[in-house]
Order: sequence, then C-alpha cells, then structure tokens
Amino acid sequence: MRLVLAVPGDLSAPTGGYAYARELLAHLPAQGVAATHLALPGGFPDPSPDDLARTAALLADVPRDSALLIDGLAYGALPPEVIRAAGRPVSALVHHPLGYETGLAPERAEALVVGERAALALADRIVATSRYTARLLGAEFGVAPERIAVAEPGTAPAARVMPRPGPPVRLLTVGAVTPRKGTDILVRALAELTDLDWSLTVAGSLDRAPDCSAALRAGLAAQSLTDRITLAGAVTPETLDRLYAAADLAVSASLFEGYGMALAEALARGLPLVATTGGAAAETVPAGAGLAVPPGDAPALAAALRTLISDPTLRAAAAAASWAAGQHLPDWPDTAAAVAAALRTP
Repeated sequence: MRLVLAVPGDLSAPTGGYAYARELLAHLPAQGVAATHLALPGGFPDPSPDDLARTAALLADVPRDSALLIDGLAYGALPPEVIRAAGRPVSALVHHPLGYETGLAPERAEALVVGERAALALADRIVATSRYTARLLGAEFGVAPERIAVAEPGTAPAARVMPRPGPPVRLLTVGAVTPRKGTDILVRALAELTDLDWSLTVAGSLDRAPDCSAALRAGLAAQSLTDRITLAGAVTPETLDRLYAAADLAVSASLFEGYGMALAEALARGLPLVATTGGAAAETVPAGAGLAVPPGDAPALAAALRTLISDPTLRAAAAAASWAAGQHLPDWPDTAAAVAAALRTP
C-alpha cells in the first residue's frame, strides 16, 4: 500500500501533532505501507487564497495509486471544493477540532466548527487520535461511528523515575505556551504555594502565541516567581528526557486536550501527575496516578499541588500507579498498525 501524508507547515516543529506525523512516516513501512510526506502551505488553519490554490494543486498531483491522508490542521480548514477537486477518496487525521482551540473569538470558533463539519462529511475515512475525539466527532460533527478509527499516539518506553522524598519538589509541565495549555492558570495556582519548596520548568515553545508568552513573563515578574519558574522554551528530545528524569511531579493545566501526549510520557516514566480533566485528558490519566482538577480552576489546581508537594508518601503511591498504567500504553508501532488497518478498511 502507498500512502501520502499531507501535513501543513514545518514537519520538524516540536508539537505533539507534528511528532505524531513524523512517527507515522517512520513506522508505517513496517506495516507494509510505503508512506511519503507531502508538505502543504504553513498558513493553516487560517489559509490565504494562495495557500488554498497551492494546496488544491498539490493534492491533484498525488499519484492515483496512493491513499491520501491529510492532517487535521489543514483538513478541517479546507473548503469542500478543494477536497472535491482532489478527485479521489481523501482521509483525515484529527487530533482535536480546530474550533476548540482556546482564545478564539466566538465567531471564528463557530466558523471553524461549521467548516470542519462540512469537510469531515466528505472524508472517506477519519482517523481520530483518542476515543474522546472519536466520540466528539460523532456527537458534535455528525460523523458516523463506522467512518472513524482510533489510533492513539504511541509512547516510547522509558526508564522509570524513582520517587524522591524532597524537598525540594521539582515540577515539570510540557507543552507550547498557548492559551489552551493554561500555563498562566498554573502560575496563578503556584503563586498561592510560595510557602512550599518547589520549582517549575515549563518545556515548550514560546513562539506559538507570543502575546501569551509575554503576558506569562510579566505575570512571573509581578508575582516574584522568576527565580522559581524556568521557561525553557522548545527543547530537544534529549533535553526533554533529562527534564523528565529530574522531575518529581508532572503538571498539566490544559483547558482541552485531544489526547495529551505529555501526560502519557509522564506515565511511561512513572511520574505522579496533577492534571486537569479538559477534553481527553480525563481518560488519558488513570485514577490513582495523581490528582485531577477541573480545567480553568486555579484554586483547585493549587489545592491539588499543595497536597502532592507536601506529602511524599502520597506522591510515591501515585508514582507507583502511574508506572503501572504507563506499561500498558501503546507504542508507535501500535499506532502505525492502527492507522494502516484503518486505511485498508473498505
């Protein structure tokens, strides 16, 4: 089987969606799928007319003997006429709906939902990256369940991080600084815990939402937290491994997750977690592996953090549950096998 995976922008970008695409390209050949990457314009999900014209031309040139799978960052923003102009069955890879991104103006969010609903109606097959997203596409976007396959992101096995009693307690949050990731909410929560001995590293791009990053820096300065919270920016995989190994507690204040790859990476290492229940995160993090709080609730997040920072015995118990759960996560060959099976399904 031949497959063209169409992804907008820079395939090397350090985000979960791009990592998913890179891993598919690496692991699909072992599943009997000769996969190649097609680079689409980087303007998605807000393509210009020129972006759409270039995309239409690129899709029309895909060899007829190849299946075509388009990453949802582009697919959800494609007008129906561009999809039809491909002149072939087109499948979509959906991490989470575009209109569910935090910080969008209401009218823009609604336009994205309407547009993605129309685009998904034309998809031959839809690969969702979590069971939660699959249900959401059925309930809110009218996609018939039999047209959806689930292929959760893989999580590579990792060395266990053994619990340390502390203090200090080293916190780690992984993800680009954007409104959806809720890093500002995490900072507000930690501002209530200055009586405890902790530090936080934020590992994630500071360039995706520059205004959000600037506001975060200003908030750190205003609350005198710059000496306790490090904004590491985008980091290499090797550096991220070192940050995980040095952490005592993983934290996610995200308002919505289509899956939560950083959460799974923490589980694979046996790190206890404090995480919100936004989107699929409630299902990615199992009971016992830490504490869950509602998204957007800084006081609840502060209370959960205080509990685990203050109690090394509870952290150790959560770490054991996290490690046990992490041993059952799919790896990337499993993800590639699920995608290959979905694309072969009539």
